Formats: sequence, C-alpha cells, structure tokens
Amino acid sequence: MTPALAIDGLSVEYDDFVALDDVSLTVAPGESFGLVGESGSGKSTLLRAVAGLAPVSSGTITVDGQKLGAKRDKAFYRKVQMVFQDPYGSLHPRQTVDRLLLEPLAIHGFTGTEGRIIRALDEVGLPASFRFRYSHQLSGGQRQRVAIARALILEPSILLLDEPTSALDASVQAEVLNLLEQLRATRNLTFVMVSHDLAVVTHMCDRLMVMQSGRTVEELASSDLAARRVTQDYTRGLLTASAGFRRDSA
Repeated sequence: MTPALAIDGLSVEYDDFVALDDVSLTVAPGESFGLVGESGSGKSTLLRAVAGLAPVSSGTITVDGQKLGAKRDKAFYRKVQMVFQDPYGSLHPRQTVDRLLLEPLAIHGFTGTEGRIIRALDEVGLPASFRFRYSHQLSGGQRQRVAIARALILEPSILLLDEPTSALDASVQAEVLNLLEQLRATRNLTFVMVSHDLAVVTHMCDRLMVMQSGRTVEELASSDLAARRVTQDYTRGLLTASAGFRRDSA
C-alpha cells in the first residue's frame, strides 16, 4: 500500500539553527500518527515543512506516492490541509464565517458554495446562523470548529493538526477531539497530530514518534506508550513528567 505521507531524511535549518535533523516517517492512509516531545523538539516544524511553510534543506516529502517540490500547488492543498494551534489567530477578524469558508472554495473553483458552507458547518456541529458572525463573536471552541470546517471544506484526505486543542478549556478540548475522531472515521482521513499531551496522543493516534532537539528518539505504537513499554530514557522522562503534572483526585 502506498503511504499517504512519507518523509525521508528531512532536515530544516534557519540560518545556523537546525530545527529538524534527518527525520523519517511513514503514515498509512486512514492512520492517525502523533508527534510528541517538549517545546522546541521539532514537532510543529515537521508539519510546517510538509505544508510548505518551513525551508527544507535536505530530504524528501512524498504524498500519495508523489514527491513534493519546493512549492505547494493547488492540487496539494486540495489533498492536505492544516489546523493551527491558535483559533484566535488563525481566523481573519474582519471576515464573517461565511467569507472565511467561501474563500478556499472560490480559490479552488468549487460550485454550489452555499450548500457546501452549510454542510461544512453542520459537520462540525454549528448551525447555519453562524455564517454571518465574526470570529470575535465566537467562543474558542466555536472558532476551532470553524477552523476545522475551513480545512475540511476542500475535502482533503490528510489533516495536519498542530496542537489543535491546547488553547481551549479542558471540557471544550474533549468536544473538539471527539469531533475530530468522528470526522476521521466518517471521511477516512489521515491525521498527523502534534501534541504535548501524551494522554491526547495515546487516545487519538495509532502510532507516534517521540522527538527531541529536531531528531527522532523512538517510534512506537500508542498502546505501547500507554503501557509504558518504551526503550528510551527521554520517553520515560516525558511519561514521568506527564504523570507528575496530573493532580491526585484525593
């Protein structure tokens, strides 16, 4: 089976700083793959490199068997979309929800735009009346639902999720994660998901890669992480830190 996403020997450099150093991975169609590690480990940089937002110095990125060049074309963005961490910063404050969802449809020449916008909002659990609201009139969870609707409205097969719930309250996080899980199942989407929360990754992802300082530490099944079947001290440290952060209920 041809991987939905294959990365081989990928490196990203900013001036003299190496943000990614010889990273490789493959993600199967319909799989949910997680990237974990502390801040600065290269997780988000990897997603940005796939999306064409970070300067690749070496290595290859392949989507559905097609090797990507330096620039991303319309066909790429029909297939691959990204949901960013901050729902407050990723939506234009002077555009209505309707305009935010119409823009990608217009760029890609879709017809029947009104019906597509209404369906997209319904799919993320928002009523059609939200079409004419501005982002400042929405809660954080509602904004992230709009961001997900905007990513899905082009009917991509791969979603790049960069900490999609970390800016939200805990109860809203669960709602958005459940929504994403439901959408992946109904659309057979492929996810590549960055999170600092190991519990989120083990719940949402089939496999994951642990990263440190732009390099791969280890790659393992989420079930192995949950059972603490890990081989590297760095991963054990992440597990300890994650467990220590959670307060006892007593």
